[in-house]
Amino acid sequence: MGLPALEFSDCCVDSPQFRERLKSHELELDKTNKFIKELIKDGKALIQALKNLSTAKRKFAESLNEFKFQCIGDAETDDEICIAKSLQEFAGVLQNLEDERTRMIENASDVLILPLERFRKEQIGAAKEAKKKYDKETEKYCTVLEKHLSLSAKKKEAHLHEADNQVDIVRHHFYEVSLEYVFKVQEVQERKMFEFVEPLLAFLQGLFTYYHHGYELAKDFNHFKTDLTISIQNTRNRFESTRSEVECLMKKMKENPHQHKSISPHTMEGYLFVQEKRSFVSTWVKYYCIYHREPKRMTMMLFDQKSGGKNGDEESFTLKSCTRRKSDSIEKRFCFDIEAVDRQGVITMQALSEEDRRLWMEAMDGREPVYTLNRDSQNEAMAQLDVIGFNVVKKFIYAIETRGIDEQGLYRIVGVNSRVQKLLSLVMDPKTCADVELNSTEWEIKTITSAIKHYLRMLPAPLMTFQYQRSFIKAAKLDNPEARVAEIHSIVHRLPEKNRQMLELLMKHLAKVAGHHQQNLMTVANLGVVFGPTLLRPQEETVAAIMDIKFQNIVVEILIENHQRIFKDMPVSEGGQGNSQPNPPRRRSEGSKTPSCSERPLTLFHTSSFSDKDKAVEKRNSVVVNSSADLSSVNCNSALSCSRLDSPPTGDGDHDGLQLPKQSRPSSLQNPKVLSSVSTGPASPSPTSPRSPSWPTLSAPSSESSPVSPPARKARALYACKAEHDSELSFIAGTVFEDVHSSREPGWLEGTLEGKRGLIPENYVEFV
Repeated sequence: MGLPALEFSDCCVDSPQFRERLKSHELELDKTNKFIKELIKDGKALIQALKNLSTAKRKFAESLNEFKFQCIGDAETDDEICIAKSLQEFAGVLQNLEDERTRMIENASDVLILPLERFRKEQIGAAKEAKKKYDKETEKYCTVLEKHLSLSAKKKEAHLHEADNQVDIVRHHFYEVSLEYVFKVQEVQERKMFEFVEPLLAFLQGLFTYYHHGYELAKDFNHFKTDLTISIQNTRNRFESTRSEVECLMKKMKENPHQHKSISPHTMEGYLFVQEKRSFVSTWVKYYCIYHREPKRMTMMLFDQKSGGKNGDEESFTLKSCTRRKSDSIEKRFCFDIEAVDRQGVITMQALSEEDRRLWMEAMDGREPVYTLNRDSQNEAMAQLDVIGFNVVKKFIYAIETRGIDEQGLYRIVGVNSRVQKLLSLVMDPKTCADVELNSTEWEIKTITSAIKHYLRMLPAPLMTFQYQRSFIKAAKLDNPEARVAEIHSIVHRLPEKNRQMLELLMKHLAKVAGHHQQNLMTVANLGVVFGPTLLRPQEETVAAIMDIKFQNIVVEILIENHQRIFKDMPVSEGGQGNSQPNPPRRRSEGSKTPSCSERPLTLFHTSSFSDKDKAVEKRNSVVVNSSADLSSVNCNSALSCSRLDSPPTGDGDHDGLQLPKQSRPSSLQNPKVLSSVSTGPASPSPTSPRSPSWPTLSAPSSESSPVSPPARKARALYACKAEHDSELSFIAGTVFEDVHSSREPGWLEGTLEGKRGLIPENYVEFV
């Protein structure tokens, strides 16, 4: 129930009921007054708390703004740059939000506290003053009335008349005060409905404005938040990959620290104890020494490993000689003497171990014989970038794209190792390659994807070569994204032909995989994490190299996203013209050195010493396969037609003074019937490049009435084999060219060698 209405007519009657109704109004005013006082107190506390919160948030934002991320390595990825910039973005958002909060706090006092205090003082205070006046007049009226009624009737008429007038005046004044009080009480009751609530509404409006400003900031921040979320996820994925690599390296270092010790060809550094004679007493002082081999400069630094600080200035001198100290000449072990050009006397030093002394003496050309560090040589990888390798990868890709391109975690989920090894051994073996049915459920998609990755890891050098590994990493570290693509584009076209063809085949496939990322969840970034360490593995396994894995991933991402531009278009040279021959044939002069493995294409014939494994690899690499240029035409059920090498060795081939080991002659070159089956028509495109002649295709033997003579057929078979290295031609020269030379077929040289000198060095043409 609400408050009863106060009628003005009741003021004249002043009944007990009127007094009860008036008292209920007075109690409500007292309650409202107390509530407003508490509300003002709580409002002031809230404003102070908001000020404290704003101050704390501003300090938090300043801390975020001042902190700078320091990443391992000399460059940061785009994701790391985005994450590092995020702290400043967070600080900016918080600062902007607190600026709006400050404006709200400044207005809160004007729109909330002051109006409430003014209402309490002016309205409720006036009602209280009216009540006091009403109570005073009530008391006065009652007193005057009682006094008047106590007058005796025997008083004079004039005196009684005067008393009546006085009572009437007091009664009239009491009625006026009563009416004014009732009016004020009801006015305050009605006025509080808007004058009390309106300040609260204004305060809430300020809060809503503040929160709306935060909402607008959140909308503006949403784009950066999305990018940051992706960057965090990519960085987490790279961290997991990097962490496993670092942990693996740490375990290897724990198991065999000497095998993985980093030895630079230019410097030798480490701790040595140097004998110093002071006051006829010899003491051994620990120094950190760095020796630069080229200028023969030794630098010694007094350093305390316990405290981690230098204890003196560096001392440097030029080495003159180094001699091992015999054990019977000094009581200390592992000692050697050195003499300096710019320092008098002999300096006796003690290494940390016998192996350490040997390394120091080796670096400083010690007088006693030094043996090289005994390291277990790595087993030569069995995989090669030959016809079998290309066709195996094509079969794998065809099976993946037709059977399981939408399978979740494609390339991320690893197959069972034993199954992967079995699949590779079957498809890489010419005897069993035709029996492998990749369409069968026997081979899971994860087994096939793992086989592709394992094949790439089995190559003697990474697909993108050790030679250009650092170049790719530097390109990924460029600030301009377009410059990264252009530089990687240029480096790709400097790769050996087979490496580039295999890389193009792989990137085209990975682009298709990424195109189905909604189903298989393998985005370009995820594929970069999977293939980066495989395609761009470093030559030396170090922590710094592992930290560059994130840039290896970026290189793969760029190759996938821009594979059409990179592999179809020629890179633009500095002069703005495309290079028509990105990989000109490498010709060696007589005085040139043998190119390194990273500088020449991987060949079909090995020139290294023939172990049992080498022979097996040579037999497999000499296989001639019927390939198709179109990937979709590679059927998983198709057989790889192969011709194997026979065992009888031939004479040695010699070129540029290089002694080559004896090679076994291919049976296809010994058997005229097999030679006659080699197609002598126009060369069809290569399965891996439209610019290269095709590999020979074995077909049914042609009729014996062929007009081409056997020597000419041998020579054409030589060109169909597309020899790519001097060792191949040196080997074939002893088996074919002497027959051609002895036959002296008229017009053979002009008709057969015309336009094909680019495939054979000039000295071999002269030999023919």
